[in-house]
Amino acid sequence: MSDFIAGVDEVGRGPLAGPVVAAAVILDPERPIEGLKDSKKLSPRRREQLSKIIRNQAIAYAFGRAEAAEIDEINILKATLLAMQRAVLALTTTPDQVKIDGNQAPELPFPMQCIVKGDSLVDEIKAASIIAKVARDSEMMELHLAYPEYGFNRHKGYPTRQHLSALQEFGVMRQHRLSFAPCRAARRS
Repeated sequence: MSDFIAGVDEVGRGPLAGPVVAAAVILDPERPIEGLKDSKKLSPRRREQLSKIIRNQAIAYAFGRAEAAEIDEINILKATLLAMQRAVLALTTTPDQVKIDGNQAPELPFPMQCIVKGDSLVDEIKAASIIAKVARDSEMMELHLAYPEYGFNRHKGYPTRQHLSALQEFGVMRQHRLSFAPCRAARRS
């Protein structure tokens, strides 16, 4: 019996709006998945395809998140670690080891290893990267339907010229991270 290795990654540290979303994935060594890569190196269409395969074939996967208000309250790094912790603790299979993308780990009761550039090196982290990105992007598309004037379908909350312009014109909403400078500035104006 092989060890259950959970890979963990997050998306959404840099945006001005929306949650930071983490995923934890335990892959089935008997069912390898071809084409896993860092989610940023895949087309949206390929990410969607792989996300479905991962969710169907993984031994377990789970999501964790921290909302904009939590990010504002505790800061983006602590919120990212909180989302990762929530993802791992939500797994229906207990991991024997947790491999985390990056150089900082959340508090967890399992052996952990931080791996810089893990989303390019470890299949479990690549898989977590993919499903987290697809889940967050899907949420931002829903937000776009409710608030099309912000253009979330294009920038997913990142500080693009279009988003900064929309902030100036329409102001901030509850999904915006008020502790981030552009949102603070838009709130004051």
